[in-house]
Amino acid sequence: MRTAATLLATLLSVVLAAAGCAATPSTTPVSRVAVSGNGLTLDGAPWWPTGLDAYQLATRWSVNRGCGAEVDLDAYFASRPAGSVTRFNLFQQLAVNKYTGRLDFGPIDAVFASAERHGGLVIPVLVGQDGACEDERYKDRDWYLTGWTASGSTPLSYRDWVATAVSRWGTSPAIAAWEPIGEPEAGVCHDTQCSLHRRTCPDDSARVLRDWHDTVGALIRSHDPVHPITAGLLGGDQCGTAGPGYAIVADSPFVDFVQYHDYDDSLFLPLRLSQTPKPIVVTELGIHAGSCLSLQERADRIGVRIDSYRELGAAGALLWAFVPDPRPDLCTYDIGPADPVLALPQMN
Repeated sequence: MRTAATLLATLLSVVLAAAGCAATPSTTPVSRVAVSGNGLTLDGAPWWPTGLDAYQLATRWSVNRGCGAEVDLDAYFASRPAGSVTRFNLFQQLAVNKYTGRLDFGPIDAVFASAERHGGLVIPVLVGQDGACEDERYKDRDWYLTGWTASGSTPLSYRDWVATAVSRWGTSPAIAAWEPIGEPEAGVCHDTQCSLHRRTCPDDSARVLRDWHDTVGALIRSHDPVHPITAGLLGGDQCGTAGPGYAIVADSPFVDFVQYHDYDDSLFLPLRLSQTPKPIVVTELGIHAGSCLSLQERADRIGVRIDSYRELGAAGALLWAFVPDPRPDLCTYDIGPADPVLALPQMN
């Protein structure tokens, strides 16, 4: 015989079901991407990702200050093959309404929604080293020590932006990895422009970058414990990652895979591959074309370069950079929607 308590519980469940409360979907994030040895997996299978840098996806001129031309998001993600990765700017400035000065997540929400509709994968870059599309200020050593926690020209400090962004989008199935900063350097500026020839590099720069990646990585993990974190290193002789510095930063427990950026010169890649057992993905491969080289010739060179990455032991390659409005009369890195590089077997 049912007890009064059992009957009450049954009645309550019926009422909740009728009100649409019978099942609450889980918001626990699940990552499709994982690290396995010196490579990556997607949905549990070995994976060598290819794709595009499309930094301007969150540009919406009716809302934010933008960063490049607007992109038809559904057309873009629908054009990408299964398993393709897109790396894009998830800068706080793109979440600020230019009319009110307040946070407006609509343009970035739209990027994630479109990626999810089409099964796309993204690497959101949370801030850039050089300040482009933000406050246009180079991030110096002091920024890595204390500046990233301070208020600036945007509503939130960088620290609070990381917590906000990862909390808001950390459950998205579109996330391949989080990138805390693109192309970090920890130089000391000696003029207002932080000119390269006036910049110095203290001996502890590698440790400054390592400590920063440890701290920010722990912050990301506290809000999203499952998705990988990637260090957006250029891979050359930049301040803090030159020589052994690359390995020091890569060794952070909050770096799951590392990056290398190749602009028609992969000179440092073999060295970087020898310095860390973690996967290295070439997340920016850029070769000029247009007035200086035919698009087909560039596509052929890129195909050869990607094959060489595989032979060397790199873990993937993304091309710099997709734009919806390529400039064929200029010598640029532009990759438009009809560029022959997108038809390469290596990209599909």
